[in-house]
Amino acid sequence: MTHPAAEWSRIMLDASRLWADAGMVVWLRSLRMMADGPVAQRELDRSVSEKVEAGAELAGALAGGGVKSPKAAARKVLGIYGKRVRGNRKRLG
Repeated sequence: MTHPAAEWSRIMLDASRLWADAGMVVWLRSLRMMADGPVAQRELDRSVSEKVEAGAELAGALAGGGVKSPKAAARKVLGIYGKRVRGNRKRLG
């Protein structure tokens, strides 16, 4: 079994990576939006819809009772938002 402190350290490392990737996505999206036109509008629409979808997915996961601990909740958050951030970073970068 992994030591609890090591598990939280791993969660914090993963959260830090997500934070850094999210910052890069914000910057890359900002560049597209500053260009204006149809590409900017699509990116804005996509950004808003992804946030709504991620929030709804997380709310469903937490309300559904499948998350039994704070660590599991942290992992669920990182998983739901992480897949979107990683996808956007790959697509935009």
